Amino acid sequence: MQNRESGKTAQPRPRVFRALGKADPPEQVEIEGHPYRRVDILKHDSWAATALYQGPRGTVVAKFNRQQSVFGLPMKWLGRRLAQRETRILQELVDLPNVPDYSGNLAINGINQLHAVTHDYVPGHPLERREPVNDDFFSTLQQLIKDMHARDLAYVDLSKRQNIIVGDDDKPYLIDFQISLSLPGWWPGNGWPLRTVLRLLQDMDDYHVLKHYRDCRPDLLSPEQLDLERNRPWTIRLGRRIGKPLREMRRRFLVFIGVRTGKGRAQSETAPEDAVRREMK
Repeated sequence: MQNRESGKTAQPRPRVFRALGKADPPEQVEIEGHPYRRVDILKHDSWAATALYQGPRGTVVAKFNRQQSVFGLPMKWLGRRLAQRETRILQELVDLPNVPDYSGNLAINGINQLHAVTHDYVPGHPLERREPVNDDFFSTLQQLIKDMHARDLAYVDLSKRQNIIVGDDDKPYLIDFQISLSLPGWWPGNGWPLRTVLRLLQDMDDYHVLKHYRDCRPDLLSPEQLDLERNRPWTIRLGRRIGKPLREMRRRFLVFIGVRTGKGRAQSETAPEDAVRREMK
């Protein structure tokens, strides 16, 4: 992709920075034994490759987690673990109306793909910056987060507004539970250390919802709610001090190896993810 700032052209990601290496998501798969064909690739980064498939159930999102090794270090175990956890979370939240339904087991030529997870496609678009959503949008989203927290689950990745889908029905939906934290009731290690971490992450969830609320519908919030500095957890402050330099370092590295250009923004990649492409239009 040609970058307007530098005039340079970014290079495709090397396979070590692609979840499936040189491969793309397969063109044909089976979900619960039924054939599906690929219609679009939404994203392919270091962690996962995500694609849309069409079949008897309608449109389905399939995420293929990390398979490519890292300098000889096997990573297939991580891909299987991430898929297993996200599948379990989708199944646990099946009764919540603002979470897409689990679509079923994915196979290729009859062989189960343990690194893959599927869910029904939600017609809509990622939440845009300062999008004037309807009056009930964020109260519905807050209730969804509250219901998830009540089940000993933290979403964790709410800082990324692209994970919030504005459905064609104008309701909020959450996708991508790859890094969410869930404490299964059967796990014997659910003591105070893990529960303390869970509560801290849940506080961060609440803060990020409030931040998006303020950016999109500040007219519905009180002066106290609008004061983000007052509502910001210490974990957010710490995370920014650590995360901001790391993100900048990562951007510079991606520019150095030619994957990105200019200031290292995701828009400069040859194949940015679907949410980024939408914002570029």
